[in-house]
Amino acid sequence: MANSKEPLTCDCNFSGIRPAVMDLPYPPIRVRGRNPGYADLISVSYCGMISEMSAVMQYINNESRMAGSGCAMGKILLGMAIAEMTHMQMLAGLIGLLGGNVCYTSRQAGAQPWMWSPQCLTLPEKIGDMLSADLERELAVIDQYNMHIRMIRDDDVNAVLRRIVQDEQYHVMLLRSMMDEQ
Repeated sequence: MANSKEPLTCDCNFSGIRPAVMDLPYPPIRVRGRNPGYADLISVSYCGMISEMSAVMQYINNESRMAGSGCAMGKILLGMAIAEMTHMQMLAGLIGLLGGNVCYTSRQAGAQPWMWSPQCLTLPEKIGDMLSADLERELAVIDQYNMHIRMIRDDDVNAVLRRIVQDEQYHVMLLRSMMDEQ
């Protein structure tokens, strides 16, 4: 590598990033009663293979790798990561109220508890492939939330899940827009 008199710099400044969410209120975090089975379902969206935890980590990783050449896209991804952290907080509240344990282990009916790990992430090298992987994850998490909504018979829980789905649909729109700009 040749020595240069000028230092290499990254001009991206991510201060002031706001969550990438729909401009709609969130419903209150409340449940009709304790239901550990529902808590287990929600734990899958909290920290399973396709989950808010996976989305946060994947977006932060992709944003970090884009910082030099894709600053504008990186800012959008970081805003999406902040939104996913907000979703995690809401899901954690539901899990606790339902009588579950908030941790990095998801529990699916009939399966062994499974601890989140970086193996959940898809981390391609090229920006277009990153965005494609992120889009696939968003579409999968929307499907997962819709499946859980059909399984859960608690209108308060489902109101929160439906509102989260609206943010995820917004993320799909943002990702498709970024992909079109590639």
